[in-house]
Amino acid sequence: MPTAFRVAGVAAIVAATLCFSVRARMAPQSAPEQSSREGLALLHKMQNALGGAEKIAAINDFEETVRAQIWNNSGVPMGEVTKRTRWMRHPNLLRLDQYGPRDTYVLYYDGGAGGGWEMLPDLKNADPFRTEGRAIALEGGELKFAQNYISNFQFNDWLADRMPGYVVTSPAANVIRIARNGSAVDLTLNPATWLPAKSASVSLADPNRPVPAEMHLDEWTEVDGVRFPTRQANYHSGVKLAEETEQGPMRINAGLKAEDLAAKPADFMPVIPGR
Repeated sequence: MPTAFRVAGVAAIVAATLCFSVRARMAPQSAPEQSSREGLALLHKMQNALGGAEKIAAINDFEETVRAQIWNNSGVPMGEVTKRTRWMRHPNLLRLDQYGPRDTYVLYYDGGAGGGWEMLPDLKNADPFRTEGRAIALEGGELKFAQNYISNFQFNDWLADRMPGYVVTSPAANVIRIARNGSAVDLTLNPATWLPAKSASVSLADPNRPVPAEMHLDEWTEVDGVRFPTRQANYHSGVKLAEETEQGPMRINAGLKAEDLAAKPADFMPVIPGR
C-alpha cells in the first residue's frame, strides 16, 4: 500500500505504505490464466468491507502523509521517517517525498510516459537528512521499483477484477492471490471484518536485493466512505523494518495537479508540508 517506506541503503520501505506498495510481486508456482470463483468471491467481500467497489473506483487522486519508526536489516533502530505519497489515476502519476536519516529522497514517475526522475539520499554527507542534490532519470532497478509501485498501488489491487491482465484466485482459506505479468501478491483477510490483515510479496525496496516481505495491518480509518489502514508494520525476511506511528493528512479527490507532482524542488529536498 502507499505508505510503505524504502529503508536502508540507497533508498532501500513500510512502505509504505505502508502501502503494501514498495514491493515486487511473488512468482506463483503456476500462473493461472483466469480468475477463480473462490478468489473473486473473497475479493468482493474485501471490496464491500473497504466501502464498495464503486467508491474505490471513483478515487482519481490520493494523498497521505505518515510517520514511522525504522530499523535496519539487523533490527537496529535508525530513527523516524516522514513520507508523503501523492497518486493520480488519470493521468497515471506517482510522487513520493520522504524525509529521514539516510533515507531522504524524492521520486516522480509518469506511468503513461514510462519514465521519471528521483533524488537519492546522500549517504556520505555529514547531515544524514540530505539528498545528493541532483535529479537523475529513473533507470534499471530504480525504474523497476517505480513501475512496481504504481502498478501495485492499493487501489489497483482492490479493483483487481476490473483491471486488465489481473488474475484473482484463492490459494488458501481467506487468502486472495492477485497475479499479473507472472508475479503475484497474497492478501490475507480477517474473517471477522473481511479487511486485509496481511500482505505477502517480494520487496524491491533495494532493487538489487529482492527479499520476502510482509505488511501487517492492524487499524483502519474511514475517509469519504472508504476504509484505509492506519497502523501498519513492514517486515523483510521476518525482520521488522518499519512501523507506522502517526497518520497525517489523508485526502481523496482533492484536486491534485499533475504539474505539482512533476515539479522538481529547487532545494533538492522532499516537499512535506509542516516538516
